[in-house]
Amino acid sequence: MSDPLDVYSDDAIARLYDHFNGWAQDNEFYLALARETGGPVLDLGCGTGLAAVRMAEEGFDVTGADPSLSMLAVARSREGTERVRWVHATGQTLDLEQRFALIYMTGHAFQALLTDEDAVAVLRNAGRHLAPGGRFAFDTRNPAVREWLTWNPREWQEVRQIPEYGLVEESGEVAHDAATGILTIDHIYRFLDQKKERHARSRIRFIDQSHLARLIGEAGLQSTAFYGWWDRTAFAPDSQEIIAVMGKPA
Repeated sequence: MSDPLDVYSDDAIARLYDHFNGWAQDNEFYLALARETGGPVLDLGCGTGLAAVRMAEEGFDVTGADPSLSMLAVARSREGTERVRWVHATGQTLDLEQRFALIYMTGHAFQALLTDEDAVAVLRNAGRHLAPGGRFAFDTRNPAVREWLTWNPREWQEVRQIPEYGLVEESGEVAHDAATGILTIDHIYRFLDQKKERHARSRIRFIDQSHLARLIGEAGLQSTAFYGWWDRTAFAPDSQEIIAVMGKPA
């Protein structure tokens, strides 16, 4: 068997993504931020465009940028896609003339940045694209919770009825490198009605809140809040999430 594709580069799996990752509390959090800040809005790492299209439906001027052509193909197929400007770019290389009142990264997209150098490059570039007084927000999982311990076939089994494929089960296995904080995830998709199976792989990094705060400072940004959950509860050492909101110093 050939090595599995990256989960975000596999066209077939990109079409499954929304069925296992629908609208949730994180999307409501960023939508509320958009309502507070106004537009224009930049969805950095927009994926399949779920949040970007919803914000555009509310009348915001929205740009969605992502490095995955597979995910952008799904985004461009959405109803209402014409309201969003889609850009194929990484967070490090994105270069737009427009400046934004809100930039956000949702779905733990920040964790796909596997080195401090990449993280600072994205943070710095996001800051460059902020309008005066604008805010940048994103989320990352708190490593202290060790959520990955439940990501195994015994506890991670989700089944969805998907029109194109019938019943599909998502599960997976992980390997954690304590030295780097990088988690390698082998995603397994079983097409139960078709008796087929497809594998894909992703890698994400866990860093703690103090490490993250240091990177934000190195990028020339200033933290305005760290939340531990989507209801804006303040971050605590045992919080499940690290949700960072920041801007450029005055």
